[in-house]
Amino acid sequence: MSQNDNQDNRNGPRMNAKPVLVWLLLMAAIIALFNIPNAATVGAPQKLTASQVLAAAKEDKIQSLTLRGDRSAGEGWVHLSGELKVAGAKPGDNNKFTAEGSLTPADRDLLRARIPTDSFKDVAEQTGWSMFLYSTLPTLLVSGIVLFMMYRFLKNANRGAMQFAKSRARLNANEKEATTFKDVAGCDEAKEEVKEIVDFLKDPKRFTRIGASIPKGVLMVGPPGTGKTLLARAVAGEAGVPFLSISGSDFVEMFVGVGAARVRDTFEQARKMAPCIIFIDEIDAVGRQRGAGVGGGNDEREQTLNSLLVEMDGFDGQAGVIVIGATNRADVLDAALLRPGRFDRQVFVDLPDLRGREAVLAVHAKRFQLAPSVDLQRVARITTGMSGADLANLLNEGALHAGRRNREKVEMSDIEEARDKIAYGRERKKVMDDSDLKNTAYHEAGHAVVQALIDDGALPLHKVTIIPRGRALGMAMLMPTKEILGYTRKRLLDYICMAMAGRVGEKVVSGEISNGASSDIKQATRFARQMVCDWGMSDLGPIAFGENSDTVFLGREISRTQNHSDETARRIDEAISSIVKEQYARAEKLIADNADAHRKIAEALLEFETLDGVHVMEILKTGAIQTPIVAAPEVVAPAATTSPVPTRAEPDSGMQSAPSPA
Repeated sequence: MSQNDNQDNRNGPRMNAKPVLVWLLLMAAIIALFNIPNAATVGAPQKLTASQVLAAAKEDKIQSLTLRGDRSAGEGWVHLSGELKVAGAKPGDNNKFTAEGSLTPADRDLLRARIPTDSFKDVAEQTGWSMFLYSTLPTLLVSGIVLFMMYRFLKNANRGAMQFAKSRARLNANEKEATTFKDVAGCDEAKEEVKEIVDFLKDPKRFTRIGASIPKGVLMVGPPGTGKTLLARAVAGEAGVPFLSISGSDFVEMFVGVGAARVRDTFEQARKMAPCIIFIDEIDAVGRQRGAGVGGGNDEREQTLNSLLVEMDGFDGQAGVIVIGATNRADVLDAALLRPGRFDRQVFVDLPDLRGREAVLAVHAKRFQLAPSVDLQRVARITTGMSGADLANLLNEGALHAGRRNREKVEMSDIEEARDKIAYGRERKKVMDDSDLKNTAYHEAGHAVVQALIDDGALPLHKVTIIPRGRALGMAMLMPTKEILGYTRKRLLDYICMAMAGRVGEKVVSGEISNGASSDIKQATRFARQMVCDWGMSDLGPIAFGENSDTVFLGREISRTQNHSDETARRIDEAISSIVKEQYARAEKLIADNADAHRKIAEALLEFETLDGVHVMEILKTGAIQTPIVAAPEVVAPAATTSPVPTRAEPDSGMQSAPSPA
């Protein structure tokens, strides 16, 4: 299907305005043509009888006369029209008349004798054809044109209705450069799983001669932005086969049966092009569990899913048609869709690890002008948890940052600034008084001191700042030195302790507490709850209490059940509270034991606004900063781009910089 056909399908049936205008002009011309005689007459003529005309002729008061016979009205019946002689008439006066009635041959002779020959016309009697021409033909012509236009409209509408049920799959067979596996990085295991599909599409007899059949469907599961669509496109590019791409939402319409028709049409196209690949993105839009949710399932979606299930059963593994689906919600898919014989294989496309991120960055870096200072390995290390799409966006943001500074190449500082902007938000020049600045500085200094003291080498302090970013007034940023695949109880307790240190730092300087630690408290409580309810890291033992405590999912269930007693719930609450309070007391002791370093770090933050992790360590070890602090250059931006930013009295966001163990 061509792109223009798809466009027509999306827009529905349309009539060309030019032919419609031509037909309307033609109708107006016909109507005007048959009204020219009437239009030429100025003013309405007098209505007379035939006897009055005869009397006027006897008195020589008729200037001109036209007599037209009409046998259909009766024997001798005529239509008369002419002009009277009026004494003292002026040019332009309306002296015309019309009359009709029955005249004898003698009456005709009288009129012929009394009226001058050049002013008398005796038109032959109207025949059936002449009457038809003057009365019926215009109506028939106009009616015919109207009917023809209606026929054209209905024909286009029917053709559009048929196209409405056609597949909206886009055929990507004319790409200038086909996507291959070399364009995909960060998912080596997934590539290995789909390589045999490429081998089958290239040489199916290699498998069929020994009785093997390739999977009919491959389901790619993974977080958004990990390259599922790119990997499916690479399979088609490596095999050199057509690639039919469609979204799951393109099947579902408000009209029952349209989605099922589109499914059938998609598979019909695929069979004609076999071997080929059908790629259904966001397949959960059409493949959700049937009969689930409030009020049961949606008829149209379920009929579409039924059609998809039937079509996937309707071709065997030797047909050369392979369906690849992509979703990040495999848990909501219908069980019939995942059984062997339909989607036989699930390929998990996970977030890239350290090596994968470095490979993804190398692929995307080809289109950017990077300076020698850019270390992709370091960039990969500071981007833990980012997907391939996030990494591409990171390099693009770095290039934009360099462009605003009129640089020829992207520097490492541009990429680090882009990383901070993506993770925490853009720097804001927020006006704060001395009291707010001091509270923020001591808050972030508390995070920095405790993290530097308890760090085991996996999450060292990267940077601490009191420059507002996003919705936060300041933050302590951590940078993992390696991939953290699991969390021990000690590491989780250290993390909760570091979170509580911000509240302790504020209390040291002012003796008061504020809402600035709300984000810290939420995350610390969440980790403590997971330790108790999910990971068995409390005195309650290795028991999971949170199986049904997540948010209700309307696609599956509409109620929540509690799988433990009220007494157990009370003990859970006590265990969570005990963990958080113990780590709060631990943070108080660490800051009290290092009060001088805490004060100096806060004072340095008030002076320089941002400190690197090495500066914090130098203050803890020697009591002073040894490494020079280089101020960041001012960002030159057009005045039109500046806009007021909503304020928020929450100077904490440091907890966001660490990966979540969920």
